[in-house]
Amino acid sequence: MKYNIRTHYLINLLFLSTIVLPVSVFAKLPYTPVITPNGSSLPWKVVNGVKEFHLIAEEIVWEIAPGMNVKAWGYNGQTPGPTIEAVEGDRVRIYVTNKLPEPTAVHWHGLILPSGMDGVKGLTQKGIPPGKTFKYEFTLKQHGTQMYHSHGDEMVQIGLGAMGFFIIHPKTRKHKIDRDYAIMLNEWFVKPGTSRPNPNIMTDFNIFTFNSRAYPGTESLVAKTGERVRIRLGSVSQDSHPIHLHGHSFKTVATDGGDIPESAQIPETTVLVSPGQTRDIEFIANAGDWAFHCHRRHHPMNAMGHDIPNPIGVKQDKIEGKIQKLIPGYMAMGEKGMDEHQMHVKHMKGPENTLPMMGGIGPFGPVGMGGMFTIFKVRDVIEPGKKIGWYKHPQGTVATVVPTP
Repeated sequence: MKYNIRTHYLINLLFLSTIVLPVSVFAKLPYTPVITPNGSSLPWKVVNGVKEFHLIAEEIVWEIAPGMNVKAWGYNGQTPGPTIEAVEGDRVRIYVTNKLPEPTAVHWHGLILPSGMDGVKGLTQKGIPPGKTFKYEFTLKQHGTQMYHSHGDEMVQIGLGAMGFFIIHPKTRKHKIDRDYAIMLNEWFVKPGTSRPNPNIMTDFNIFTFNSRAYPGTESLVAKTGERVRIRLGSVSQDSHPIHLHGHSFKTVATDGGDIPESAQIPETTVLVSPGQTRDIEFIANAGDWAFHCHRRHHPMNAMGHDIPNPIGVKQDKIEGKIQKLIPGYMAMGEKGMDEHQMHVKHMKGPENTLPMMGGIGPFGPVGMGGMFTIFKVRDVIEPGKKIGWYKHPQGTVATVVPTP
């Protein structure tokens, strides 16, 4: 298979469908292409030795998860925008067309480049007026996981989704990466029943996302047992996010500042990603279905609210009937915890265009998670062209009920 942009685009589509390509295909590529779950990589073409890309900043309708769409601002029809991939030493030319209703600029976050290409409206360039196209051009002097985002009216434009990955592959790599994933962390405030995120909110967010998707709308990550996996995490959000992977110990091998020497890499199971940072982790995949999520307790939840009384331990049987006279179909919940919330999701309609706090059904019942949560699926054998189902646990390896001691 000849490597070109069509091949690159095809590979991304196949991976997003959890289809595995033959090893022979990868052997002919200059690098293992990055997979952006629920997203894509930005197509490019070579013009007189320069790699040309085209970004379009525009208002979009974006699905957070089935049953919830938001009116966001992104690039090329998605948020985060498509991942830009290139190789250290490449000369790149990026055209940015502004279809937003106000001026914008694109900052190449973490890149070493000429000041006039840095993309800060008013400081290093004029704003890109609505309907106009600006050109950015520079040579890539480093490798690593970087980002791009709006640097014109940041509060609104980034707050509505104007961000993406800019990944620069090294010319050579000591360890071959078998699976390479990129996940942008973000949070939103979308008032229940509405579709426009509120970018004026500073701390009290209620939707938390991987690549602007909340569980159960997040794409699973896939690998074969024994493969080397890299996961690139980035954030231009407001919160810090401790991202935890079950069933594995990994090492943080790179930051937005560059590679970490092997002698300084520390084994961990959780990595903290703060606003403006990227972190790359690497590990060898172990067979199973493994949770991958933010470990702030309310971040793997959807439509969280903090302005209701605490019902834990409160007997509501006498209150329920009174409320039902005002709200037919009302069911009191929460006195024993929120697990029952999931049980009622299917037959209790919530506010329009709003997700239940927890969602998704696993092989053993409802999964009590939402928001910044997805599943890392590792299998000994992956059949090309077939979607990966639930893990078949070897006999005697599943926790089950026994007589109480």
